[in-house]
Amino acid sequence: MGLVSDVKAARKVLRNAWRSRERRRQLTHRIQTEGTGEPAEVQIVVYFADTRVNLYQIRQWYAPLAELAKTHPVTILTRSPGATLTLKDEAPVPVVYYRTVGEIEGFLSRHDPRMVFYVNQNIKNFMMFRFGRMWHVFINHGESDKVYMTSNQYKSYDYAFVAGQAALDRLGAKLWDYDVARRAITIGRPQVDHLDPTTPFTPDDRITVFYAPTWEGDRPTMAYGSIASHGVAIADAVLASPRHRLVYRAHPRSGVNDREYREAHRRIVEMIAAANERDPSAGHLHDDGGVLGWQIVSSDVQITDISAMVYDRLATGKPVIVTRPASPTAQVEETGFLGAATWLRAEDASDVLALIDRELEDPEARAKLAFWANHHFGDTTPGAATARFHAAVERLMAEWERAAAEHADDRRTSESDPFDDEDDEEAFPESGD
Repeated sequence: MGLVSDVKAARKVLRNAWRSRERRRQLTHRIQTEGTGEPAEVQIVVYFADTRVNLYQIRQWYAPLAELAKTHPVTILTRSPGATLTLKDEAPVPVVYYRTVGEIEGFLSRHDPRMVFYVNQNIKNFMMFRFGRMWHVFINHGESDKVYMTSNQYKSYDYAFVAGQAALDRLGAKLWDYDVARRAITIGRPQVDHLDPTTPFTPDDRITVFYAPTWEGDRPTMAYGSIASHGVAIADAVLASPRHRLVYRAHPRSGVNDREYREAHRRIVEMIAAANERDPSAGHLHDDGGVLGWQIVSSDVQITDISAMVYDRLATGKPVIVTRPASPTAQVEETGFLGAATWLRAEDASDVLALIDRELEDPEARAKLAFWANHHFGDTTPGAATARFHAAVERLMAEWERAAAEHADDRRTSESDPFDDEDDEEAFPESGD
């Protein structure tokens, strides 16, 4: 068994290496044909060092970044060839790829950007922290009560843009010696201002249930996924009802670590296809990608795991049901909204329709949602979050001007990097994206 595992692991490494080199070749050809894509002016850099598997983390920022770029030139800086090829095709702002730290240093020296945004905690973010004449700002890729949201890595950034009072309370309670009042700036959820409510089906009398589970996680404390424990029962109940429509959108990493999870996902997809064959007018949907928006704002009720999807839905003030993790090791923080949320346990998943009806008809449930939406996001009036996002950027722009004036005689120094430039890909190999 050990030999077989070793052979499979070796094949995976070789396959990933081949894919990485092939995409690097494709990107090199594209750059030679089209140029680097580097714009004349850059004030804000979005640093995305991850591979294509995590593109969802930056995709949700497309619309807010496009709006911000109307006043401050924004450019996405990438490190993965595969992710770069995709971003160059779909991102609404310029995308540049620089493989080595030396190349990044040259890019920064040509533009002297005011700030760098980070949407995740990729280890390669550390490479950017060496550059000091800019603000390093963690903007994250969603609001949630996962333990990820109180990582000590927050201290690595000059500032963090967070959703609202709940985030401030969370950081203040969990992080030692972190100046929340100075370093955390509330902006709400600007993405919600850009969600398109247009559905791919004609609205009718059916109750649309949006089931959006997260993946199984990569550690016991973050095993929040419900596909294997709840998913099949949820799908079976909703698909069997003539009053309901199921929209199923799983996390893109679902099943990468757990075979049972992967098989349950496949079974749900097959169940949806079979239900549509029986009744094409039902319009059940396996939503396997594309823009996320209408699913959140147009569905009647959303069922989701502990993830940012809970809070994207919360900002709309519409009913949301949260699955209780079946794993006893999953850490569940219940001091915020999750302490008052409507939970669905695995053993109750087959009775989900009764819970859906209660959430839709209970006025107290709506009042509860309104309270917690304000606590997590502040003013959720359309456009309010975008205004706060832009105000936060302007604040840091003004602080950059002040700091730059105070240190006008400083020169950017080229310090030795903790990683050899030529070994970037080997130190942090591609994942075969």
